Amino acid sequence: MTWTAADLAALSASESLELSAGSDGDAWVEVGFVLVDGTLFVRAFRGPGSRWFQAASNHGRGRIRVGSLSRAVAFAADGEGTAGIDEAYRAKYGAASLVTETRARAATLRVTTLETAGFDVST
Repeated sequence: MTWTAADLAALSASESLELSAGSDGDAWVEVGFVLVDGTLFVRAFRGPGSRWFQAASNHGRGRIRVGSLSRAVAFAADGEGTAGIDEAYRAKYGAASLVTETRARAATLRVTTLETAGFDVST
């Protein structure tokens, strides 16, 4: 699914988002993110061992929140376009961004919205 123009505007205006993996919506974590050509990416700066990364990888779905925007999403491993993702993180968070290191690159997830298809994350 693709993000709406309003979704992309809300995401572009934010430094971080809140993410919850699975369908319970109980545990939220705030993470940095980038948009690359309209695609949303998150990385765990601690690498694949990060709890939230493991939960998102295992569940494959969850929710994100940015301000008043809340969306059901799918998480998928994405090692493609690493240079573009690194560049976007450096542009957004500075040259010393920890999420451009090798271990963080190994913990890259593509986040896609499920709501434009009428998907209900609770099912």
